[in-house]
Amino acid sequence: MRYDITYKNTHHFSRKQLEELFLSVEWASGEYPERLVIAMRNFSTVFSAWHEDELVGLVCAMDDGIMNAYIHYVLVKPKYQLKGVGKELLERVKSHYKDYLKIVVITEESISRFYEYSGFEKQEGKCVLFISELED
Repeated sequence: MRYDITYKNTHHFSRKQLEELFLSVEWASGEYPERLVIAMRNFSTVFSAWHEDELVGLVCAMDDGIMNAYIHYVLVKPKYQLKGVGKELLERVKSHYKDYLKIVVITEESISRFYEYSGFEKQEGKCVLFISELED
């Protein structure tokens, strides 16, 4: 099925919209929708995908203003996956940061192919450490 998707550059979302999106992909962040609302306002760049009035996808990036940008979240509701939504969100980020030296994605090995398909290259020999547990 083909969906008519609208893309927006906005930092404003309701608690419910973010909670539904994050929980749809089983991300623990969805348990903290009030924090997500604030986080979205604080990201440098946020592009979102909408089907009618439903938030179906999101990409967020942070940057240093001139050289480096870091993609933090890329989420697409399962019903809308494999339809080009995630790739389009990444294309918008790549276009937005086209004059930067580097766009960095930190991801799990299990979904690295998606980023490679979207034009990112895996850097062999790089190690990324992070804390993934959210506190109650």
